[in-house]
Order: sequence, then C-alpha cells, then structure tokens
Amino acid sequence: MLARSISARVMWGVTPSAFGVLVAAVFFGLSVTPSMVPRAPVLQGGLGGVVAAIGYLLWWAVVSGLRWLGLSPSRPAPVWLSQVSIATAAGIMLVSVWKAAEWQASIKAVWGLPPVEATAPVQIALIASAVFIGFLVLGRLFVVVVRRLQRRTSRFLPPRLAQATGVAVALALFWGMIDGVAVRGVLRTIDNGARLADAVIPPDLDPPISQFVSGGPASLLEWQDLGRWGRRFVVSGPSADDIVAFWDGPALEPIRIYIGLNARETPSERAQLAFDELIRLGGFDRSVLVVAMPTGSGWLDPGGMDTLDYITRGDVATIAVQYSYLPSPVSVVVDPTNGVAEAQALFDIVYQYWSALPRNDRPRLYLHGLSLGAFLSQETVPLLDLYADPIDGALWTGSPYLSELWQMVQARRNLGSPAWRPRFGNGSLIRTMNQFGGLERFGADWGPMRFVFLQYGSDPIVFFDWSLAWDRPDWLAGQRAPDLSPQMRWIPVVTLFQVGLDMAVALGTLGYGHDYVARHYITAWAETLAPEDWNAEDEARLAVHLADLVPR
Repeated sequence: MLARSISARVMWGVTPSAFGVLVAAVFFGLSVTPSMVPRAPVLQGGLGGVVAAIGYLLWWAVVSGLRWLGLSPSRPAPVWLSQVSIATAAGIMLVSVWKAAEWQASIKAVWGLPPVEATAPVQIALIASAVFIGFLVLGRLFVVVVRRLQRRTSRFLPPRLAQATGVAVALALFWGMIDGVAVRGVLRTIDNGARLADAVIPPDLDPPISQFVSGGPASLLEWQDLGRWGRRFVVSGPSADDIVAFWDGPALEPIRIYIGLNARETPSERAQLAFDELIRLGGFDRSVLVVAMPTGSGWLDPGGMDTLDYITRGDVATIAVQYSYLPSPVSVVVDPTNGVAEAQALFDIVYQYWSALPRNDRPRLYLHGLSLGAFLSQETVPLLDLYADPIDGALWTGSPYLSELWQMVQARRNLGSPAWRPRFGNGSLIRTMNQFGGLERFGADWGPMRFVFLQYGSDPIVFFDWSLAWDRPDWLAGQRAPDLSPQMRWIPVVTLFQVGLDMAVALGTLGYGHDYVARHYITAWAETLAPEDWNAEDEARLAVHLADLVPR
C-alpha cells in the first residue's frame, strides 16, 4: 500500500521522480553546449530550465504511457537506486555549469569577444533551477486538472476513454490559456510598445531641409507619417557635400523616399504614395533606382544604405515602405507573410513604369532587403515574367530561413560547396558571400541580372529550420563557417531550442550573427552594382571611412 502511495505521488508530480530528475539533468547538460551565438547567463539559465523541463516531461510521458498500457513494474525502484540517480543528476549539473563557461568562451573566441564572467556558472544554475521548478509546478497543476476531469467523465465513460478525454480537455484548456492569455498578451504588449515608439518624435529630431527626401520641403508626406525608422532614414546618411569630400569629385544629393505604415490605409495606397514621391523627386532620372524592403520594425540598415550612396556617388534613388512595427524575429514567428502585399504592390508599380521607359533612358533597377525585408523582396521577383525585361539585380542580406529562394540555393548548391556559403549554378545569376569572401568568379561571367546573397555563417535567422529537431543540418557537417564554435554539435531536439533562442539574441556584435556591417555591404554592393572604375583601393578607403558607422 505504501509503495503504491509513493508511486502515485511520484507519478502525479507531488514528489519529483529521481529518474525524471536524472533525465532532466542530462537535457540541461546538453542545452549548455555551444550553439551559434554566445548567450548571457540569464538566457542560458532560462534555456537550460526549459530544456530540462522538456526532458522531465518526456520521461513522465513514457512512464505514464507504460502505466496506462499496464506495462509498468509492479514494485517501486529500490531507494538506493533513486539516491544514485539524484547524485548522478547533481554531478551532471555541476559538470555542465562548469563546462558551460568554457563552451560559451569557444563562441566568444571566434567572435573576438571578452571571456565569460566568473559568476556565470552560478547564475546559470540558479536561474535554470528556478525555471525548472516553475514548470514542475505547472505540470502538477495540469495533472490535478486531468484527474478531476477523469473523475467526472468516468461516471458515464469507460475508464480508459475517461482518462483520454481528461487529458484531451486539459490540453485544450491549457493551450487556450497559453495561446490566448500568455502569448497573445506578450505579443499585444510588444505591438503596443512598438506602435508608441514608432509615433514618438524625439525633440532633437527636426524635419529634413533637403528637398530630395520624404518629409522635406514640398513633400507629399507629413513628418509624423514617416514613422520612427523612416524619419531616421531620411535625415541620416551622407549629403552631396560628404560624398564630394570623399571622392574629391562631383556628386549628387541621394534621393531617399520612405512611407510610414500610418501614412495610408492599404498597401496599394502606400505604394502609390511612394511612387508619387519618386516621380516628384525625379527618381527615374537617377542612374540607379533601388526598391528596398525594411526589416519588420521598419528599419533600414545604415550600413547598407550609406554604402550604396557613396558607391553610386549620390546618383541613386532609394524607395521603401513600412509594413509592420514588430522586430523581424517577432514578425517571422507571428506572421511572416504580413508584408508580402506591401512588397508586391511597391515592386509592381515601380517595375511597370520603369519597364515602359526607353531602355537607354532609364535607371538601373535593383532590389534590396535585410532579414524579413530580404524574404519579402524575394517574394516579389517573378523570374519568368522578368525574362523579357530583366531588372539589373538585387542584394539580399541575412535572408531568413523561410525564404524559398534561399533554401533552393542551399539545397541545389554545387557539389563541394558548404551550405553556409553555397555556390549555385555557374555563377551567372546568383552568388553568395559572407564576411570571409565568396564572390570570386566561377563557371561564367555575370548575366543580365546579378543576385547577391550576403549572410554570416553564424546567423541563426538564416540557418534555423524546424528539421533541426530530428536532422543534422548541412552547415554543421564537414567544413563549418569560421565564425561558428568548433565545439558546436548537433543534438536532436536540443539544437532546435538552442538555435531558436539564438534568433532572439543574434544582434549586438557587429560582423557576426545577424548584425551586418558596412565593410561587408561595400563588397556586396560593389559586386551587385559593378560601378565604373571601382577598384580594391576604393573599397578599402570606403571601409575605413565608414568604420565607425554604428547601425543603431
């Protein structure tokens, strides 16, 4: 009787199972192994607690299934075996938190970052324990709800059907609470905060005096209609005087057009307004016209935009439209297709007008996007429709994992080329690069269109995939990217959670992760645009000139 009581208490979560804790400790140890991006102790502890809880849940599910089938042992495990399990779990925890500092240091070493704090292991252990206990309490609550539902339904249902019904109803209730209250509440908070930030105009940010940007004199847009990052975009960047000083030669004032999300109600209306601004400012009279899609928050990377202005000597017009307030990692999870209509409307209205112009009297047309903006930009490219009148090219930076074009380039890459810097076809249409190169000529010269992919091998937003749960990715097989830890290993399920968390913390270190820098944009834009008389000396000089450019 006592043995049954103890067994039931363990099964229903009142007393944690020693064997379940051992499995949780193993999962925790796997979670602190190195992944793509260095993690702060708070995040590493949180991840460890979540993964440990998943390990405990898996153990509980297996034992519960065996018990339901009548296959569980009739006698409880000896006390000494439980004690050994707890001692082993404690040992795994101690070794894991001690090794965690070394593993994190292996990532920081290839990124050129300072070593891990001495107190990091203690922080990781405490936070992971707190998170794990919190999930145990939540699990106990779930089991209580299941048992009560089973008792009620057992009055009119067979025992096992009552058990299955109790579990199904409890799952529906908990999922409704998590999705309807927790997740949606967090997203609502993020959305409201982003909307407020988008509307606030800092007192030191005055409307532009340049007549070549949105929000300037005679603009079709009010200053407040540009949004937070739109206002930053049009007032930043080099002026004609800056470009003249760098080249010691003539230059134009770059045209920058940006339409905020609140400027008009629908994507087509915002696209029309952007086109009207483009016509008003004479964008089709420039040598280069770029249709740029911002990130989820509406941000355009100065590293990409300023280098474009310098390389073209100001003879460029850039047009962009905001489609969201949310940061790209959140937008990718919530609704990655949210901006497709916006991107399509903008491209269509520009391309239709551009393609109707005489070929020898129109600008070269390019596409550009970073992160979610790269995905949306790629979604607007109808390659077969462009066959008769192709655009000139595109530069796509940090293309997220959901990009079908990027996935195709990886999947159909040339034999022997790595997934983190694939070579595609004969190189006449698509070439890829990272901070260590990759644009060298191969196979054939460029064709009429130049599509350049810029991505870092340590960018989790580029290389995340749901298959990480059950399949080792190609970018971890064979030769790996130089900015990945040599100690990173693929672990089923665990790697999925590691890289998933990495997506949320991939910013903060310029030149690695999802933080792209000007010097790499320079190489990418030069290859995309093929400017006349461009040489290695110009590239090096511009890289030095923009070395202090901080994106945010």
